[in-house]
Amino acid sequence: MTSIKIPTPLRVYTNNQAQVSVSGTTVGQALNDLTDQYPELRQHLFNGAELRNFVNVFLDDEDVRFLDGLNTEITAEDNLRIIPSIAGG
Repeated sequence: MTSIKIPTPLRVYTNNQAQVSVSGTTVGQALNDLTDQYPELRQHLFNGAELRNFVNVFLDDEDVRFLDGLNTEITAEDNLRIIPSIAGG
């Protein structure tokens, strides 16, 4: 199974799990499985069917937005990371 690393601010929605195993053959399917397991997380990741602008998902060192986005293919051995953008001043 693919695993997704959950950033600290979002772990409150995953029962404090730092990493969650998910199924799917694309990034979108994996994120949908994640939000099926933890429904409260969906509103923090998605705006409708699209990723929120401030949510970045990485496959290894590549931002999936520069690959095929949510259609980026993944394998069971892949590790995904969710990295929220943080603004400040």
